[in-house]
Amino acid sequence: MASGGQKFPPQKQERQPGQEHVMEPTPEFTSSDYTPSNKLRAQEDKVAQDTRHMLKKAKTSDAKEPMAIAADLGYDNNCKRVVDEVVNAYGRIDILINNAAEQYKSCSVEEIDEEKLERVFRTNIFSYFFTVRHALKHMKQGSCMINTTSVNAYKGSKKLIEYTATKGAIVAYTRALALQLVERGIRVNGVAPGPIWTPLIPSSFSEEECAKFGSEVPMGRAGQPIEVAPCYVFLACNHCSSYITGQVLHPKGGTVVNA
Repeated sequence: MASGGQKFPPQKQERQPGQEHVMEPTPEFTSSDYTPSNKLRAQEDKVAQDTRHMLKKAKTSDAKEPMAIAADLGYDNNCKRVVDEVVNAYGRIDILINNAAEQYKSCSVEEIDEEKLERVFRTNIFSYFFTVRHALKHMKQGSCMINTTSVNAYKGSKKLIEYTATKGAIVAYTRALALQLVERGIRVNGVAPGPIWTPLIPSSFSEEECAKFGSEVPMGRAGQPIEVAPCYVFLACNHCSSYITGQVLHPKGGTVVNA
């Protein structure tokens, strides 16, 4: 992994969600330096196939086959369908990770119309409410939830104002939900990544911005998904984080925030 300078060639994707297989370089989801600890068991149109293939390669021999379900999670009925399909396949839900997101650049708040605002809020925060609502009935004591927020919730982003607003809402939602569910023995935590090389980047930013993406952080580079993944493993594992709820982990490449 590069330590500084330009990391990525200029590139742009015209729609969201972006796709990993057309990114250059493709995001790193695995690493030879990372040895699975078997703390967790893997469960999980071209994007769905790629995801399922990645999970199949990573799963342990005794884990069930992964599944990928294409759905717009900004709508309650779709979240219910996804939860129902997962429960029908696996019988229960032990770990729920809310990770859906989209973002669009705006030079001024005056550019953000009602349709655009609703679209971002539906994907980024409505989906977290809807999925939790339907998943809870299938979760028991010892289960956990992990919500993905962002460094922008803490430092702000003047060109991603509605996205930033949703990420701030996720932090507050995580804290409140953790308090509500603690008596049921369900932990709720969050992860707030800094600049990470995912399809959200070429589908949101210009070619020039992609070329220098991540160079602003103290470590001088963007992170890779594999560098964020252990945060989720840690928070999902009761053996590691049984006394942690309502908290947020910060893989940000050295950026300091008041969290």
